[in-house]
Amino acid sequence: MKLHVRPAERLCHVIGALLILSGLVHLVVFAVDGGPWYGPVSWRKPVTFGLSFGATLIAVTWVTSYLRIGARLRTVLLVVFAADCVVEVGGITLQAWRRVPSHLDMETPFDTAVSMMLAVGGGVLVVLLTVFAVTSFRHRPTGPRGMALAVRSGFAIMLVALASGAAMIARGVVLARTGHQEAAYHSTAPLKPLHGVSLHAVLVLPALAWLLSRTSWNETVRLRVVKVAVGCYVVAVAGAGVCAVLTY
Repeated sequence: MKLHVRPAERLCHVIGALLILSGLVHLVVFAVDGGPWYGPVSWRKPVTFGLSFGATLIAVTWVTSYLRIGARLRTVLLVVFAADCVVEVGGITLQAWRRVPSHLDMETPFDTAVSMMLAVGGGVLVVLLTVFAVTSFRHRPTGPRGMALAVRSGFAIMLVALASGAAMIARGVVLARTGHQEAAYHSTAPLKPLHGVSLHAVLVLPALAWLLSRTSWNETVRLRVVKVAVGCYVVAVAGAGVCAVLTY
């Protein structure tokens, strides 16, 4: 991993760690308070979103250090990304403590405002991560043997997560706006496995490439292992996609 850490990177790492800590704290809250783990109102959401957003923020901050992108532009994109992660987790956590759904809740003006804020925040995430993905394909990423493939594959697979997330929100909003509130809450279930599996490829694959670079294996073997890992990840995503199509 890169040894020199810029202030913006350090800020993102700290925020990512705090989001992970928030997820762990709410896991304790769930253990004490109880209640359902699944459903639109549960402690699962601040737990999973805190852990997921925190890990993703740290991963993207690290992985983008291998992209051939201007330092100033990368700093701006990362800071906006970090702020958006805080908004997303903060809104979800707020609604969990209020014991109301965080997404697709149009019951009151305040709940509608929170739901729309989260939807807009999701749109911002899509734009930012797409910019990083496009950059990774326009200019070959730096790093040890296999890192370029891992970074490009990670971002490409992450685009599947973004697309599935956008589909969940779009379908849910339409159902909620047309008076099918309960159906809106349950409409996201089929796409959740696909969304979850594809979201963290940008961490898993580059981390594997970095770990392989610390071994004594030659570059050809390391690249072959990364290719196999990418293939396995694609198969997993495809399987989740098939399940989503069959149950959507």
